[in-house]
Amino acid sequence: MSKYDYDLIIIGSGPSGRSAAIQAGKLKRRVLVIDRKDRFGGVSVHTGTIPSKTLRETVLNLSGWRERSFYGRSYRVKDQIRAEDLKARLHMTLDHEVDVLEHQFNRNHVDTLDGLARFVGPDEVEVATDAGETTRVTAAKFLIATGTKTYRPDYVPFNGKTVVDGDEFLEMAEIPRSLVVIGAGVIGVEYATMFSALDVRVTLIEPRDTFLDFIDSRLIHDFTHQIRENGVDLRLGSAVEKIEDASGHVEVTLENGRHVRAEMLLFAAGRMGATSKLNLDAVGLEVDHRNRIKVDRKTYQTTVPHIYATGDVIGHPSLASTSLQQGRVAACHALETPTLPESPWYPYGIYSVPEISTCGMSEEELQERGIPYEVGVARFRETSRGHIMGLEHGMLKMLFSLKTRRVLGVQIVGEGATELIHIAQAVLNLKGTVDYFVQNTFNYPTLAEAYKIAGLDAFNRMPIPEEFKVRKKPAEPAKKEAKRA
Repeated sequence: MSKYDYDLIIIGSGPSGRSAAIQAGKLKRRVLVIDRKDRFGGVSVHTGTIPSKTLRETVLNLSGWRERSFYGRSYRVKDQIRAEDLKARLHMTLDHEVDVLEHQFNRNHVDTLDGLARFVGPDEVEVATDAGETTRVTAAKFLIATGTKTYRPDYVPFNGKTVVDGDEFLEMAEIPRSLVVIGAGVIGVEYATMFSALDVRVTLIEPRDTFLDFIDSRLIHDFTHQIRENGVDLRLGSAVEKIEDASGHVEVTLENGRHVRAEMLLFAAGRMGATSKLNLDAVGLEVDHRNRIKVDRKTYQTTVPHIYATGDVIGHPSLASTSLQQGRVAACHALETPTLPESPWYPYGIYSVPEISTCGMSEEELQERGIPYEVGVARFRETSRGHIMGLEHGMLKMLFSLKTRRVLGVQIVGEGATELIHIAQAVLNLKGTVDYFVQNTFNYPTLAEAYKIAGLDAFNRMPIPEEFKVRKKPAEPAKKEAKRA
């Protein structure tokens, strides 16, 4: 019998905590997940990934956005769509996600405890349960998967109604006629473009001169053109000086002297690691300026060897997809079980309108590293499927090494980008070349055919490999020719 109550205790039930718990359960280890009952599933299920993506799909369906190029703008947007319509589908999806998670935990014999945990020693946590009691449990290993919480600076007069953060935004009582979004990060861009699709007058403010800097600049240029055309007023290089919650509207004063007025303000400028209540001093763990925990990116061990951390609480890339992988790898390492490592290339998806998704390196990265490369580009309107769908915009861009012909990066903006990117991810991880896209056949008509077009675009400008060149047979000597005659 072990001297510990559990082999592994996981604090947090988001994507990384969930995958770690299920992996530990499948290894037939004693595992406990601690989280508040009303937050079961983490930020991902309640206020982050699932709600925002569900909201996006609801907006596009109810507004008839995808058919606008054929049938014009839908009058249903202003006249009939209400906040309740948006939230109905959201709550259905949320309840389903929680049910699935509970079923997975039960099937894999994962114990759960509702409440808030804090460390009281190297191998012990104290849990203030939702029932109002306090209990202590011990474990040989711990995994911190508490995720993040919204950043709420003092100069923003949050009131939960007209001035809200990313979590409160989903609880709006009615759809505003105008909206100011501060922060052109992933969350801000997603919500700004979604509500622009509902014909809400949206102003997106970003203090810096650029936004989404980790995305290829050519893609951002195309994206910026599209969202401005869709009605988003993008204000770059405009720092906020003052925010006033006036009667019936919110007034924003910028440092350049301009004013923006709207019915609602969404503050979406960053998130903080949810670590303040963990009492990390008790185990000798430190956090950075955003309350995030530093880990070994191969094993996800913290500076305290028996404590691991995964998901948004460790910072970039802060994706549900990568968090799922991190949880699995961390659990296997903690429980001393060999497993396959993570693939070097993962897709990054931004569920804005239009979608953005990338995998691999950007053009700026290749230039910084001095890697010779060629570019292949395809426009969705060039494909038959794109024409059938009425797509006026959308672009797929691929980068290839001139030396090895390998795919180095792929960037997509437009309809279905987050699905299409997985073809690029597979080819990247399998070290495929431009020749794959030229040689292979894609279903017709599909948007995936854009890969063929972009591949040929680059292929036709790249040096032809020796094995592809047609070799002429050497001419026979004149004597042999005469003898034949």
